[in-house]
Order: sequence, then C-alpha cells, then structure tokens
Amino acid sequence: MAEVLKVFINGQFVESSTDKFFGVYNPSTGEVIAKAPCCTPAEVQSAIDAAKAAFPAWKKTPVVKRTQILFKIRELLIEHMDELTYLVAEENGKAWKEAEGDVLKAKEGTENAIQIPTQMMGDSIMGTSDGYDTVLYREPLGVFAGIIPFNFPAMIPMGWMAPNCIAAGNCMVLKLNSQTPRTALRIAELYKEAGVPDGVINMITCSRNEVDEVILDNPDIAGISFVGSTTTGKHIYARAAASGKRVQCLCEAKNHALVLEDAPITRTAAAIINSAFGCAGERCMALPVVVAQESIADQLVAEVVRLAKNLKIGAAYDKTTGLGPVISASHKQRVISWIEKGIEEGAQVVLDGREYTVADELKNGFYLGPTVLDHVPADSQVGNCEIFGPVLCIKRVKDFEEGLAVMNANPFANGSVIFTQNGYYAREFTNRTDGGMVGVNVGIPVPVGFFPFSGHKQSFFGDLHCLGKDAVRFYTESKCVTTRWFDEEEMKKETVSTWDGTI
Repeated sequence: MAEVLKVFINGQFVESSTDKFFGVYNPSTGEVIAKAPCCTPAEVQSAIDAAKAAFPAWKKTPVVKRTQILFKIRELLIEHMDELTYLVAEENGKAWKEAEGDVLKAKEGTENAIQIPTQMMGDSIMGTSDGYDTVLYREPLGVFAGIIPFNFPAMIPMGWMAPNCIAAGNCMVLKLNSQTPRTALRIAELYKEAGVPDGVINMITCSRNEVDEVILDNPDIAGISFVGSTTTGKHIYARAAASGKRVQCLCEAKNHALVLEDAPITRTAAAIINSAFGCAGERCMALPVVVAQESIADQLVAEVVRLAKNLKIGAAYDKTTGLGPVISASHKQRVISWIEKGIEEGAQVVLDGREYTVADELKNGFYLGPTVLDHVPADSQVGNCEIFGPVLCIKRVKDFEEGLAVMNANPFANGSVIFTQNGYYAREFTNRTDGGMVGVNVGIPVPVGFFPFSGHKQSFFGDLHCLGKDAVRFYTESKCVTTRWFDEEEMKKETVSTWDGTI
C-alpha cells in the first residue's frame, strides 16, 4: 500500500486534513509508491505562520552560528548520500550517477551558503562628509517561498534555495513538487537533526490554486523563488511583483550548440549525447538542439546516432543504466506528441525512441529511447519549444554567421554552446550569443555554484539570479546607517544645513 506522506510544518511532520492526494510514482516501474497531500489553504497558511513566528529569533542568531548548523547539514548529506541518491532515482527516474549528482549539488549549495558571512559583509566609509560616517549592512527580509519543479528534487530546493535563504537569516516555506516530494522531506529530517530551529524551514505539497490563493499575494511573504515553465513563471512574476515581493523565476529553455567543421567529431558527439540525453532530457540546461555546419553534419549525425544506440536504458537505480525513464506516463505521451509534431514539420527521424522495449519487469515504466531528428527547419516548433525529453534536433547551417543567427532567434536564452578549435570564432560566439550561460566545448555550461545561474530572455524573469553573489543579494536587503557625533562647538549650533551630511 502506498505511503501517505505528511508535510513538514514548524519542525514536525503533520498529517494533512485534505481529501485530495497526488500519486507519487516510481517511473522505472510505473507503480504508485506514495501519496502526497494537496494541503488546504489553512495548512499552507500555517506553514507561513510558523516561518513568520520563527523569523525574529533566527534573524538575531549570529550568522556564524547559522553557518555552523549548515556545516552539520553538509556532514549529514554526505553521511546519507546513498540513501538520498536512491530516493531521487526512485521518485524522479534519473540514472544513478545523475541522481547522485543531484544530491551532490545540494551539498555544493550548502557549502557555498556556509561562506555567507563574508558575502554579507557590507561597506563603510569614515568621513563621508565632514564628521559623518556611513556603514552599509545586509539584513534578512523575512519569509521566502520556494516553488519547486519535479526534475531536481534535491538540488533545487536544498541547494539553490534553502541554504542561502536560511544562512542569510530568513525563514522559508517550500512548496514541493507533488511528483517528487520524498527527497526534500527526508532532508527536512536532516535539517532538524542538524539543529535548524522549528519553523525556519517548512515543506508543503499543494496545487496551483493554493499557491495563488495563499502565497502570491500574502503580505507575510517577502520574496518568491520559482523554477518551472515560462507560462507559470510569467504569472508568478507579474502577480507577486505587483504585490511588492522580491521575485526570481527560472523558466524554460531551448539550448542550442553550434558545431563548426573544425570540431573533433567523436569528442563533440560524446558531449552532445551527455547533454541531450542525460537526465532523460528533463533539465533546463539540456542540449536539445545542435546547429551543425553543413560540411560535417552527416558525419556528426552518424556519430551521435552510433553513440546514442550504445546507451543502456533501464531502471534508474540500476547503477549500470545510462538513460532512465521520464517522469510520468502523461509526460511520455507529451514527448511522443512532440516527435510526431517534428515529423509533420519536415524533420527526418534518424533514431526513433518511441517504441523502445525494456525487460518485462519494467514494462509499465515510462521509458523512451533516445530520438534524433535531422534536417529540423530553423523556424519549426519542435526546434524552438521546450520538449523536456530525450529528443535531439539537428539544424543545418552553412557557416558561423548563419548558425549564430539561428541560435539567437530563439526566444529562450538559458545556455548556448559552441564546439570549435578556432579561438576567433569562440571569442565572437561568447560576445554575441544571447545565452546567459555559455560553453566553449562544454556541453552543459552550468557554472559551479559560486557563480549565478544566469538565464536570459524568456528563460528568466527577475533582477537577481539564484546562486553566487546574486543569491546573497536576493535574500538580503541593504541598510545604510549614517552617524554624526557632536563635539563641544557642534552642540552649540542653532542651525543645520538642508543638506546635512549629504554633501
């Protein structure tokens, strides 16, 4: 019988009073392994109330003591690495090494947040005006909400959001994705074990209705961090920003790689395989489009197909698996519909993963083999909209200039890549691409966590990105304090300048 999950509010696992539940599936077998509650509006509000109540004491906790707790969290993540990796693989479908990387990224985010005392240091000048001194402090804002996608159940809530948020002195309510909540709920236990006070971190599952009704306009929420679709991101950004909140929305992508004729074919193809089909393509930094220079396109496509056929497809928690299932049966059908759409638009199927068969014990899992579509028209929907599955589109161009123009015509700009041994073209590309994260012979150009995750165009809405120095600025606000101390003569003055201390 499937486990009925509880939610984590004010340091306790609480049973929801709802009569609505979401099925949590094991994508490798198709079995329901848990049921996540659709929390009532009152329960969502209780999580916010717990965070609000915890904030004054947590804000006053010295930043060094806060980061000492994060040190302990880091130790516990390492101690429970295999357990957490299995949870990610079981509920998300990532192959084992990919699932382990998900947890390692949560650890990396925690390690970066441990450095926050130096990142929160302000600025000061003695003598900003005659006898006046000014100091800038960075202070926490209050309660933040994090809205989580299904595809990285460890990294995004527990690497990107929670560590920086609470290290800066804020409290947080995480709206977990109802398809993959178990990993973060287990980490909530580790947070409590590490000494995080009750109410500082809270985790719920609910529907969009409760988010709209309780979170987006709530005056007790200071800011919102969201990862998900562009349509939803625009909605959250517009509504939450209109109510005065600080907002960052990380949204869809359609990352392109330009492969020039001097690129080493086999090594480039290997990078493309990893980038396009890793995590079953269910990541916003996947590489779903290759823009190949025509002179080497046939050779490149043949090598990509050869290597893709070597991928072992199977259960996510089988450590020999190279490509796991997608998240759900409905998502599998959505990806298949996109492949069919591409065929209608004139693309040629050179590798078809729609009818891939697995062992009998996995026959109910949500498997797709790698699919490669060649001769994809530059203006096609399949080549320009996010599919979020193991589908690679090949667009052909005559030269660098045409390739760059094709790439920059896309409405999304999370990442962009060039494969070349030519320094001139590499430099031109990095200067002129619209992509916010750029790779030169790097298929997944996500920087390490002390740099920002800096998507552009329709891939991001907000002013401050997650991670890096941007994250510290997002979770804090600056306060400038100007001080003047009077000497004996100053105390006798009867008039003060209109521009007192500012000029």
